[in-house]
Amino acid sequence: MSSSAQWRRWLPYVGVLAVVVYCLAPFYWMLVSSLRGTADIFDTSLFPARVSLTNYRALLDTSQGFPRALLNSLIVAGITTALSLLLAIFTAYAMARLEFRFKRFILTLIIATSMFPVVSIVVPLLKLFTDIGWINTYQSMIVPSLSFALPLAVWNLTTFFRQMPDELEHAAMIDGCTRGQAFRKVIIPLAAPGIFTTAIITFIAAWNEFLIALTMTNKPEMQTAPVAISKFTGATTYETPFGSQMAAGVLVTIPLVVMVLLFQRRIVAGLTAGAAK
Repeated sequence: MSSSAQWRRWLPYVGVLAVVVYCLAPFYWMLVSSLRGTADIFDTSLFPARVSLTNYRALLDTSQGFPRALLNSLIVAGITTALSLLLAIFTAYAMARLEFRFKRFILTLIIATSMFPVVSIVVPLLKLFTDIGWINTYQSMIVPSLSFALPLAVWNLTTFFRQMPDELEHAAMIDGCTRGQAFRKVIIPLAAPGIFTTAIITFIAAWNEFLIALTMTNKPEMQTAPVAISKFTGATTYETPFGSQMAAGVLVTIPLVVMVLLFQRRIVAGLTAGAAK
């Protein structure tokens, strides 16, 4: 085999490796920096000279409020994802299966609502939530996040349901199922890959949301993790706690990585099971 043929053989692997390194390098540097002490935080070596858990111990101290911020993020992102999926599944199924006037216009309008910049609606929502007493509550963060997550979920699931043949419901109804039973027992299990993928996108968007949570909360016990990280302070006015911020970034990223890996496995399992039937 010539050298050029060998190079072409290994070129895809080299490209994949380059992409992996490019994507994981920031996270690796964040992890390494979080394991350095304050005196070594600006060290440029690939490995910490002295591994220190000081940043994590300081971060997880209950007096800092970061564990509560993580819990707040989990509550907001979890409820937003659950509500988005619950509403989007029925809406997307109706958009994919039912025929009615202006359906394409309605679907376009749904996705258009998610294109408004968050900053354009923050001030009106702040005024509204202040009037109805929603400031420093979970619903003041969940409802605005839902308005952006739900259209995207509807759009994704509508595309997925359209790819599923109508004969699936017809066969189930011939076997004695009602349309609702066919939807629950046949369509939903087969749509699991699309549902899990939509759940990943929705959860990550809600977990990383910053501007709404920053605007709607002014009590430390109600702040989400991104807001808490932005308000970290050092021991003095002129000190920036880089180590604590890096440790917080690692702790915030880990749940997303675990969730994606878990959902990826279920997606692959669903696709494999569907292909084998």
